[in-house]
Amino acid sequence: MDWLRKAEWLTRDRVRGYSWLVALAGLALVGHAYLQATGPVGTDFLAFWGAGHVTAAGDPAAAYDLAVQEQVQIDTGSDGWFAFVNPPPFLFAAVPFGALPFPIAWIAWVAATWGLWAWASLRAFPRLWPLVIAYPGAVIAATHAQTGLLTGALLVFGAHELGKRSALSGAAIGALVIKPHLAVLAPIWFAAGGRWRAFLSAGVVTLALLASSVLVFGKGILGDYATSWRASGALMEVVEADFLLRMATFFSQVRLWAGDLPASIAGLASGGLAVASAIFAWRRFDGDARATGAVVLAATALASPYLFNYDLPFLVFPTLWLVTQGLERGFRPFEKLALVILYFAPFATRALAFPLGVNLMPLAALALLALVWSRGSRPPGTSVQP
Repeated sequence: MDWLRKAEWLTRDRVRGYSWLVALAGLALVGHAYLQATGPVGTDFLAFWGAGHVTAAGDPAAAYDLAVQEQVQIDTGSDGWFAFVNPPPFLFAAVPFGALPFPIAWIAWVAATWGLWAWASLRAFPRLWPLVIAYPGAVIAATHAQTGLLTGALLVFGAHELGKRSALSGAAIGALVIKPHLAVLAPIWFAAGGRWRAFLSAGVVTLALLASSVLVFGKGILGDYATSWRASGALMEVVEADFLLRMATFFSQVRLWAGDLPASIAGLASGGLAVASAIFAWRRFDGDARATGAVVLAATALASPYLFNYDLPFLVFPTLWLVTQGLERGFRPFEKLALVILYFAPFATRALAFPLGVNLMPLAALALLALVWSRGSRPPGTSVQP
């Protein structure tokens, strides 16, 4: 049992070698996804490209016009299309890619957002660069060409910078107005820790981006965006395994098996736990901003009822924070094995969701939060090589 309990076979050199293998496999998966995305199968990126395309052509209101978006996206050769439901500030990111031909735009979007995410993650964990490069949670976001790499970069940067440059941390979180449910814990986190500079910076950036979108795209753009809420509401009303198994929340999985009321209770419990974690993390970790960042990013995966596996590249922060804790203070029994499982969880739980009939990512997120939290009172130990 020691080979599982201590996992001493998982040495630094082996981790590096395995990382390269995982990275190469991930690159192959992204290549396969590109071939599907540029064919009749289509891709989530169609929504962003379509919105950017019509905005670059001078008609930002058409980004939220479902009939226009259907035609624009199907003209790429896709059999399907996707509603654009992101707030207007996201158009600033979408326009440069919408000005490109779709096949080139897909490559450029994935390369740019993965590069930004990798930069933020390597800034936070420079010693653990092989684990950053190979992170499976980033691969699934890349295969979907979704927003997870961009939002993950903002969350990782915000968590890393809070203890150093709190205004920059807040600015990164404020930019999450492009996908606000991922930032729901941030104001609570900042306020609980008395990080008012970050709190104010986040608010200023959020308001500045909203105001800029009105100035650039027209005063009616916020009203146009409001029409997309119908599409978002329709998605949340779907009670089909094909949709709910793609989601990564307790709300979605309980709804699939037990219906609306139990799902709502599960969602409230999950969200309540996330909020409590953000509040009490400062006390648990004696004001250590980086440690509380690991708590809050782990809890973010539990905070919202609406979350997909491709949203989870930000979990690289709590996962690798645990690795650094093991290197500095010693790995606990079975901790290396648990970290291997949690490292692969964002990709693996989605891949197994349909065969198993359940998406296990909410349980993995809960385990990750518990493991981070348990480090709060751990006395320093002897450094151990991974």
